[in-house]
Amino acid sequence: MIKVACYIDGFNIYHAIDDANRAQRGALNHLKWVNLSLLMKEFTDPNHHEVVAVKYFTAYPSWKPDREVRHREYVKALKHYGVQEILGQFKSKDAYCKLCKGTYRAMEEKESDVNIAMHLIADAFQSIFDQAFLVTNDSDLLGPVRMVRELFPKKRLKIISPPYRRHSKELWAAATHRAKILQEHLERCLMPATEILADGSEGFRRPVEYDPPA
Repeated sequence: MIKVACYIDGFNIYHAIDDANRAQRGALNHLKWVNLSLLMKEFTDPNHHEVVAVKYFTAYPSWKPDREVRHREYVKALKHYGVQEILGQFKSKDAYCKLCKGTYRAMEEKESDVNIAMHLIADAFQSIFDQAFLVTNDSDLLGPVRMVRELFPKKRLKIISPPYRRHSKELWAAATHRAKILQEHLERCLMPATEILADGSEGFRRPVEYDPPA
């Protein structure tokens, strides 16, 4: 069996769905409740592949309490299905407003690209995988991808582009395999509204904002 490890840039997927959702006036918000473990299996052949790790790289927006609560519930659900959470953080920075011609304080997610690079390279050295799935459009990861290809020529590396976005030409050129997440993949991989554990307690509950359209 081919051992597959998956490295998912959480905000790449979230913002791709969120932008498409706004363009379609809220019709796609339910797709944010996607089971990433199941989604990765959409790109495997169960007769030949074994998914040995699904790593989700993200951070919590602590300055937006409602959004943080939803995000934590989502991560709780992902963990129920065996997804490993790797946390970065948000930091404030000065941003420029083109309309008012002034600067303001904005929050920027940090560390996820570095964390992905470290885990990808470390797992390659430890022979965790025969093939890596890298879910991102972030061309900043081109260097780590090239390093893995150079140091481990027998290992395969598949770039999987987030939905509703163009792929990164640089990443696709550096990979051995390429794929794109489609809306039909997301629809097939949605998690249930809730999960009751063996002891009768509630494992997780889908936020109402992520309920499917009537």
